[in-house]
Amino acid sequence: MIVFALVVALATLAAGLVAAVALRRLPTLRLQLAGLALVATLLPLAAVVLSGLVMFASGHDAVLLAVAAASSTVALVAALLVGRAIARPVERLRATSASLAGGDLTVRAPETGPAELRQLAHATNEMAKRLEELFDVRRQLVAWASHDLRTPIASLQAMVEALEDGLAEPADYLPTMREQVRALGMLVDDLFELARIDAGALTLELEDAPLSGLVEAAVRGLQPQASAQRITLQTRVDGNGLRARCAPDKVERVLYNLVANALRHTPSDGSVAVLAEPHQDEVVVTVEDTGEGFAPDALVRAFERFWRADRSRSRGGAGLGLAIARGLVEAQGGRIWAENRPGGGARISFTLPSA
Repeated sequence: MIVFALVVALATLAAGLVAAVALRRLPTLRLQLAGLALVATLLPLAAVVLSGLVMFASGHDAVLLAVAAASSTVALVAALLVGRAIARPVERLRATSASLAGGDLTVRAPETGPAELRQLAHATNEMAKRLEELFDVRRQLVAWASHDLRTPIASLQAMVEALEDGLAEPADYLPTMREQVRALGMLVDDLFELARIDAGALTLELEDAPLSGLVEAAVRGLQPQASAQRITLQTRVDGNGLRARCAPDKVERVLYNLVANALRHTPSDGSVAVLAEPHQDEVVVTVEDTGEGFAPDALVRAFERFWRADRSRSRGGAGLGLAIARGLVEAQGGRIWAENRPGGGARISFTLPSA
């Protein structure tokens, strides 16, 4: 009978170990825990039933006690193995989170283990990647803003010192100083707008608005600049009473930025056109020019903040206009993209929901 008890105990131990290995291979924590509950219940129950049959035949209580003790021990060992398998990836995630909290944004969690833990590790890694990108953007923002602020401030300081030393008359520098102050004001406004977009604090009041009036208003403010550069500035709105669901002041801001950018890259005697047309449940607005078009890398980076394809030709632009335009368009539920025109020149289009 002792031999029988040992055989049952060893068989139960072997079954428990096999069950523990099988449980570790289950893809989800839910299945592992459910399997552990079944193993912890069925193994002792099977051993007790088998021992009961033997006891009924032989009348020995020692067999029942030995087998029950063995099965309970096996269930405990199986639970410990499964718990350890679950605890390891959780501990690795804890260590990764602690490193991220400590400022190390390059650390990543291994995406191993059950499905839930793999998903959690993947989400943690995506969060770390996003945080790293945001900190890089912040560093670039500070660097570029400092650069673009330094130039007009240094110019203003030099002119003020010249006036203080009596080397020039105020009338000689006032127009230039006014222009530098205007450039500083526009840069500060752009930075503030961009900060609101990044923070998700941009509040828009959408309404049904006619596009013809918005296009004309945006173009009207830039007509003197176009005339000074001998550039033809024209508009075309297809469809009677074409309307869009939008924030009118933000659409004017987008159009102003796009047209100003087109004028900046169009040579004299060229042309810039603003077109609007319906397309299914959207309205497509396009600003195109007869300039040199986009270089291949410019098509990818055109909407990055502070990026300029040729800084020597940017004539005062801070490189924020297209980044702000993208943020404003997307905040109104639209899309924006850049491409080259088949006949030469650049084309930037964006969509707005139809009214």
